[in-house]
Amino acid sequence: MSAAAGVGDPLRLGRGGVGSGVAGRGSGGPASRRVVVAYGFWVYLLSDIILFSAFFAAYAVLRDASDGGPTERDLFDLGSAGLQTAVLLASSFFCGLAGVAIVHRARLWFQAAMVLTLLFGAGFLALEWREFSDLVAQGAGPSRSAFLSAYFALLGCHFLHVALGCFWILVTMAQVATRGVTPRTERRFLCFSLFWHGLDIVWVGVFTIVYLYGAGQWA
Repeated sequence: MSAAAGVGDPLRLGRGGVGSGVAGRGSGGPASRRVVVAYGFWVYLLSDIILFSAFFAAYAVLRDASDGGPTERDLFDLGSAGLQTAVLLASSFFCGLAGVAIVHRARLWFQAAMVLTLLFGAGFLALEWREFSDLVAQGAGPSRSAFLSAYFALLGCHFLHVALGCFWILVTMAQVATRGVTPRTERRFLCFSLFWHGLDIVWVGVFTIVYLYGAGQWA
């Protein structure tokens, strides 16, 4: 290593220094674009986890604050929630197939799987919107009680995330259609896939805490 290089790298961590080579040492140089993007997106996902954790905590505290109005057992239909769960999980399954297709550079199969992901995601949104509308029509809107405010905040936040994900699907499909399967479009799909499967995990929590417990199954 030259003296000039040593000035800019006093610890000799770059290529050719103590951080390079084999036998447990790194290859030197900056991290790849894929690693940087993945790390940054995981940081975003962690912030989302904190956000949903706050909503879950608020719901757990306020679930009995119905102010004499309708309660969980009065409002929630486990069959409808089960259908929403099945539709969202099916969407996640097709998202997984899209991931397999993009790894094998099968553009047509990728687009087909993404269309199915979008259709099932939109179906979930339609079912959830119908549930919101039915509750409001019954006079059980978010302003009725603290319990309903917490309910609409939690599920409304999830609804908005799924709606954003559906828009993201359209953008990803357009990029693959115009640019093909490139390292950049593959990275962007990987971020979307993490986001979409993360919403599944959140919904499993919603189904368990809000619907299974609220409908009296575990009471």
